[in-house]
Amino acid sequence: MNEHFHTTVLLDEAVSALCIRESESRENGTYVDCTFGRGGHSRRILESLGGKGRLIAIDRDVAAIEACDINDPRFTLHHAPMSEISQVLDESGVEKVDGVLADLGVSSPQLDDGQRGFSFRFDAPLDMRMDQTQGETVADWLARADEQEIGEVIWRYGEERFAKAIARKVVAARGAGRLRTTGELAKLVGETVRTREPGFNPATRTFQALRIFINQELEEVETMLPQAVSRLAVGGRLVVISFHSLEDRIVKRFMQSASRKDSLPSDFPIRANEIDEATLVPVGRVVKASDAEVAANPRARSAVMRVAERTTVEARQ
Repeated sequence: MNEHFHTTVLLDEAVSALCIRESESRENGTYVDCTFGRGGHSRRILESLGGKGRLIAIDRDVAAIEACDINDPRFTLHHAPMSEISQVLDESGVEKVDGVLADLGVSSPQLDDGQRGFSFRFDAPLDMRMDQTQGETVADWLARADEQEIGEVIWRYGEERFAKAIARKVVAARGAGRLRTTGELAKLVGETVRTREPGFNPATRTFQALRIFINQELEEVETMLPQAVSRLAVGGRLVVISFHSLEDRIVKRFMQSASRKDSLPSDFPIRANEIDEATLVPVGRVVKASDAEVAANPRARSAVMRVAERTTVEARQ
């Protein structure tokens, strides 16, 4: 196992929401874990599956793939982003699945491995890529992006009030040959942010914004959701855990849109069978971590889980 431990958030609640043990057909169904991480949800799903069940897991972090120690004939793990869920299922010879689980955001091992560059707690290369086999590092992007673009990213994804001032300082620092490490960036932001929230590092919003941007995390969610619904069998469950308001907003709006019939005036000249019907129906209320879970794992405090079930209507593309 990887030396960086990860406590899976909403473990029981998420797997229970998939309703795997509801019937023999569901126990022997096919499920997808879009964000394998260190396998917490996958292991629990496998415990619930019947002998003919199948679990297809996905993760774009090579470290997560390498740390996997699950040896189960019902399980396969693919190195891919969640936005390629349809491609992974096609390659696996699977048309429909009985449940899809996505645990969004960054994992504890990614944050706790200083060399990954996700955290300001360590002085390390300014990387932040979830998939280190491809793409641009944060350091490389900051070295070429213009001041306006940097400011817009920090404001949009981090809602940082001092985004413009930070962007100005970034451009000045790179001109002096600095800003290649997390320590340098954290120091720069700390000197720029004039007011600090109690118990809140001034670099938090900037690091969050750059991580979300460089990994295209919101775009990944937006691309994955319609694919997941289109591959769900009737009665299949979509379970999504978000840790940031921007992610949760995307999930909430998607589920609301997919669970709403097209509304047209009563006298509109169209047949009832030509009106788009809902492809999802919400299941229960939003689920958050209990006080006990948050006390044991503070990173669970911002977790929000939403669940929806596939109807008989074909998913809209």
